[in-house]
Amino acid sequence: MNIEFLTQKTPLEIGILIARRIRSIRKRQKLSQERLSEKSGVSLGSLKRFERSGEISLLSLTKIAIALNCEDELINLFAEQPFLSIQEVIDEQD
Repeated sequence: MNIEFLTQKTPLEIGILIARRIRSIRKRQKLSQERLSEKSGVSLGSLKRFERSGEISLLSLTKIAIALNCEDELINLFAEQPFLSIQEVIDEQD
């Protein structure tokens, strides 16, 4: 059994995971940090800090996602969840 699935990730861990994924996508698209900075309008310093620490504003992350043609993944980040009970449906109407 993998114990990692039983522990909740911290905000920092989630940020670093997202940054690693973005860096991987950037590299697969053969974009340098400088080119992605130019293409997205996010400063080079902010992009470097993001890839290193996982820290970035939502607006800058959105700009990067658009520049990498990944905006749909960001838009669907909090897609509607199915109702789990009738009570949830009732509560939604309030």
